[in-house]
Amino acid sequence: MEDLETIIMELLVNAGAARSSALTALQMARKGEFDDAEKAMEESREFVKAAHKIQTQLIGLDEGAGKLPVNLITVHSQDHLMNAMVIQDLAGDMIEIYRRLPPRD
Repeated sequence: MEDLETIIMELLVNAGAARSSALTALQMARKGEFDDAEKAMEESREFVKAAHKIQTQLIGLDEGAGKLPVNLITVHSQDHLMNAMVIQDLAGDMIEIYRRLPPRD
């Protein structure tokens, strides 16, 4: 098994990429590029899935018994994942709002 720090960094990278893709989707929707926005949102969802898989792996290793050390990078990675998921949810709603607005010139 990989060392714990590497696993946590993978979670952090995937969460950051998910956040970035969701924000890119918002930018695309703002320009009326809804197909590209949906592609970016799907990419964001895939990054969240990968991050969540890692998070689940870490939870399994810990077994709720405090077996894994909790340090700043672990907390930071969890924070990134939760922020990415919230941004993803809000981006989906905002993209739908942009779809309903009249086209901009």
